[in-house]
Amino acid sequence: MRRAGLGARVLAVGGCLVAAAGCDSALPPPEPTVTVEAPDGFGPMPVPTATPLTVARVDLGERLFFDPMLSRDRSVSCASCHLPELAFSDGRPVSTGVDGRTGFRNAPGLLNVGYERALFHDGGALFLETQALVPLEDPNEMDLAPEDAVARLAAHAEYPALFRAAFGEGPTVQTMARALAAFQRTLVSAPVAWDRYRAGDADALAPTARAGEALFQTHCASCHAGPRLTSGAFENNGAATDDSGRARITGDPADTGRFRVASLRAVARTAPYFHDGRFATLAEVVAHYDRGGDGTPGQSPAVRPLHLTQPEREALVAFLATFTDTAASPHRGGVPRPTAAPHRTLRAAGDGGVPRPTAAPLPGLPAR
Repeated sequence: MRRAGLGARVLAVGGCLVAAAGCDSALPPPEPTVTVEAPDGFGPMPVPTATPLTVARVDLGERLFFDPMLSRDRSVSCASCHLPELAFSDGRPVSTGVDGRTGFRNAPGLLNVGYERALFHDGGALFLETQALVPLEDPNEMDLAPEDAVARLAAHAEYPALFRAAFGEGPTVQTMARALAAFQRTLVSAPVAWDRYRAGDADALAPTARAGEALFQTHCASCHAGPRLTSGAFENNGAATDDSGRARITGDPADTGRFRVASLRAVARTAPYFHDGRFATLAEVVAHYDRGGDGTPGQSPAVRPLHLTQPEREALVAFLATFTDTAASPHRGGVPRPTAAPHRTLRAAGDGGVPRPTAAPLPGLPAR
């Protein structure tokens, strides 16, 4: 059976017929697992072998993601800055945390985050399990020590049992991070018009969008490459800024002003744009690249004046809009949530029907 999501999650439950096959009925039933489906070409979702995606872990992580009790004053949840209807971005230049404090960077969307090789704009985390703890501790975000979060969970009327069902033990910093990571690995794009076009359906895109696609392949695809529309590299996109970017992590002056190339999946729903949310519209983004950026030190040589006409700019914006997987009505289900806020955006009707790869373990990730 299927559980709906931005990319459907298929519950694959192994089993046997006791009478026919002679299975030992005393053995516990296999734990239901979640298979992540994605558009063609994404490949299997990387999943740590030590913590496969089970229904109990994903449901627990989903509940934690939407629960404001994980912030110091119980006012902010992960979903406060990552809204399902905005492709898990938040629609503001920079996010607002506890006590109205603001950070210094734009909250990136989380669609397909499980495929990323490095996380945050500067690549400051390599795994979702470690990333999950950063906003928890950040004084401008949730401002709660992980140990204090665990204490709250342990004292809760329902969470200890949910953790035992998911991990065989009560709440710990490790199991909390694993649960949040499990849920985030299920946030995957649904197929869109562009996927149908690249599969051979020439009518999937309108003529203006097709013209934009040709321009995109010429001017943009070196960085926004492949089915996920990102190279995963760190580039200086010519945006004048005081933010040191990747250099904040590496200490290398050559990385100053470099940021992780964002995926363009659902990009029309993730405004404003760039690391600091400086551009409110895709038209402004296209204009930035058309003029060749701001001429910043270390600017990528790929950012150069394009000399596009106005119709060409409009065609590029029209093409970017074809990456949008239109959200259907959110719903509630599974484990009861602590608030009535929508917790999941469904894949739109008509976006399905494309066979997709199933999730597979990634042996290279460390056991967590």
